[in-house]
Amino acid sequence: MHSFISRSGNNVRRSFVVARRVANRAAARSHNGGRNEREEIRRAIATLSRPLREDSKAASATGPLDLQSRAVEMNSLYDPANEKDACGVGFVANIKCKPSHLLVRDALEMLERMEHRGACGCDPDSGDGAGILVGVPHEFFKNQLKAKGIDLPEKGKYGVGTVFLSKNPEKRAKAKAMVEAAVKQAGHTTVGWRTVPTNSRVLGETSGTSEPYIEQVFVGNNKPSLSQDEFERVLYKIRRWAHRTHGAKTSSKTHRLYVCGLSTRVVTYKGQLSSTQVARYFRDLSEPEFESHLALVHSRFSTNTFPSWERAQPFRMLAHNGEINTRRGNVNWMRARQGLMKSPTIGTQEELESLYPIMNEDTSDSGQLDNLLELLTLAGRPITESMMMMIPEAWQNDVSITPEKKAFYEYNSCLMEPWDGPALMAFTDGKCIGATLDRNGLRPGRFYITKDDRVVLGSEVGVLDIHPKDVLAKGRLQPGKMFLIDFEKQKIIEDEKIKHEMATSHPYGEWLRENKITLSGKASIPAQSRHSRAPIYDLMQRLRCFGYTRETLEMLVGPMAIEGAEALGSMGNDAALACLSSSPRLVFDYFHQLFAQVTNPPIDPIRESIVMTLACPVGPERNLLDRSPDHANRIFLDQPLLTQEEFFNLTHLKQKDWKSTELDATFAKAAGPQGLESSIDRLCDQAENAVRDGARILVISDRRTGTEHIPVPSVMAAGAIHQHLVKKMLRSQCAIAVECGDAREVHHFCLLAGFGADAICPYMAYETVAHLVQKQTKKALTVEQAINSFRKSVNMGMLKVFAKMGISTLQSYKGAQIFEALGVGRQVIEKCFTGCASRIGGVG
Repeated sequence: MHSFISRSGNNVRRSFVVARRVANRAAARSHNGGRNEREEIRRAIATLSRPLREDSKAASATGPLDLQSRAVEMNSLYDPANEKDACGVGFVANIKCKPSHLLVRDALEMLERMEHRGACGCDPDSGDGAGILVGVPHEFFKNQLKAKGIDLPEKGKYGVGTVFLSKNPEKRAKAKAMVEAAVKQAGHTTVGWRTVPTNSRVLGETSGTSEPYIEQVFVGNNKPSLSQDEFERVLYKIRRWAHRTHGAKTSSKTHRLYVCGLSTRVVTYKGQLSSTQVARYFRDLSEPEFESHLALVHSRFSTNTFPSWERAQPFRMLAHNGEINTRRGNVNWMRARQGLMKSPTIGTQEELESLYPIMNEDTSDSGQLDNLLELLTLAGRPITESMMMMIPEAWQNDVSITPEKKAFYEYNSCLMEPWDGPALMAFTDGKCIGATLDRNGLRPGRFYITKDDRVVLGSEVGVLDIHPKDVLAKGRLQPGKMFLIDFEKQKIIEDEKIKHEMATSHPYGEWLRENKITLSGKASIPAQSRHSRAPIYDLMQRLRCFGYTRETLEMLVGPMAIEGAEALGSMGNDAALACLSSSPRLVFDYFHQLFAQVTNPPIDPIRESIVMTLACPVGPERNLLDRSPDHANRIFLDQPLLTQEEFFNLTHLKQKDWKSTELDATFAKAAGPQGLESSIDRLCDQAENAVRDGARILVISDRRTGTEHIPVPSVMAAGAIHQHLVKKMLRSQCAIAVECGDAREVHHFCLLAGFGADAICPYMAYETVAHLVQKQTKKALTVEQAINSFRKSVNMGMLKVFAKMGISTLQSYKGAQIFEALGVGRQVIEKCFTGCASRIGGVG
């Protein structure tokens, strides 16, 4: 139930009271054959929703009622960036590629049996979304169009796509014209349109109000020289061009256009439906001529977010059960990589850039996964390799993994970070169909192989009735493993064989040995690099300057250096919130870590240490859509917290073209409070110019802090530069190294990493540790041992924080912004922490 619909708190309470009374009366009458419970509940909801209905009447003149847009307009707590899915998914396929209507019926039965994995709102007839993706039923479409006087080309020579349009004829005509213009731009022909027969009577009030007019467009291949795979890429561009033209020239509130997919191999039927409504709503699915050799189904549970027709699954290549916890970071990194992308396979550079942005901001995490999978696959990678790059298994700490496979994963970690979170992914490009699990195996996937060459895979057992004597084999997907049916080879390909083939397709191990860079822990740091830039030499003065207190020394830094673990307390934290405190507080204190909720389990970082890692490549990336030895030319760090020697080595690399530029993160005391904003603007401009001039490592340093220079809070400096470079599509061309005096707690280091820092040298924390060691009477630890102990405690603490959010790797966590600001103004958020939630506003 979406509470923002109610006009007041009284309405919300009244809705629960009425619903409870209705349920009680229905239960009392159930054994006497009383009135239909569903009708009574519907009337109760209608009584409570009169103001909403009035709005819907007004909306009908301009377009469908968009609950998401309305929530945003009302300044509610809803944020479109939180759109996530947790659902039921499965597929039925014939290994020998024999189409049948029975297979489609089996898939629909599977979908109905997973109804409990979907969801609905207070309107029981409006589901969160459900759908089915099937192989193109050529004979069915051929006969349907022939009845309209349209001759359909032979199978594989045309593409078909289901399109959501406005119910207003004039607006619908304009949207269709945009699609036809995109087809013409690509040099092909629109064969015709077909209205998809639907049964609107099965819809509830919410889904019925926003129901689109659904048609299918058929695009003919005018160029005989184009192969089917090449034509698939053309269809991809046509769809993206149509959407881009629609977004640029119209408002989605008045002109509706959404192409569910456009392909020669598969077609999708989906909507804001419940699992049991799909077969009844789409009349095509009941036609005996409607046959397919594969059927991928999905039932959506939109976690704390809004359902819509467009967000229903399956998407173009993917159906996803789970949640991507690192979504914001993944999307930002993809936006940055667009500045380096080139793909002759897709088209000219101008054509590729016309498809930007690759990641659609108005879809869910699953939709954005699908955006990336489409791009990687159509750019020339096998769909299996693309899935291995996006959802890699836990390879860093696995001693049983083959050297070839480990080299494959290590090499591809140089290209992109994992999309981390619990996930069962079912995928298809029409040539194969398969499924894979995340590295933790936090979503179930069970499969049956029958003697008549059928495969049934679903989120649970019991989705179809299969007699035991008909079962050839059965099993479940293991964490990080893949299950695949290759329709061209007409057989099942085992996980080991798939990944061995991918891992040995190129000499990844050799490329890594020749190009990857590792840091030495030893260095002779010149004296002038240590303290000469700091006008204040007295340690206590500098500690006070960076906000250190006696409590910091005795209860935080001290125990971390001596015990190698964070200090434990049993009395909780009774300190005032930073935004309400009467004492000065660090910027770090205005942020709170988020944690796993609803269907998203946390991880135990100790017992499940095999899947956790802080290792991460840093430095300039190369074209994501290509592969070469140079892609491995990045710096591999075992952890983000570097000693002063390691930091010096990082910023003074001897390798060719590895230039570093230092950015002074201080501002003049005489500039006053206004100096902070101007210094952040200066840092962003300097960073952009440095990257354009060839700098590969940006060093943000506040070493010049003194009586006349005030430090810029390190998290603000790092966050602002990271966000600025993302917007300029330059972030993937450099590493950000932070040399700061204010960071000393686990929370501080998580914030720096979460807002984009690649490497951190907390020099004041190290000097504090050295000071505490020198004060020891027994001299139980050397300074080096104490610093290593401090770093160990930070590492353990960071893994614990990742695990609370269900994230396994630093590479995924970096830039993911898994925080909420409390008391930070919108201006600061936009400049330094773009996309971070700050619901109450605050200081600017």
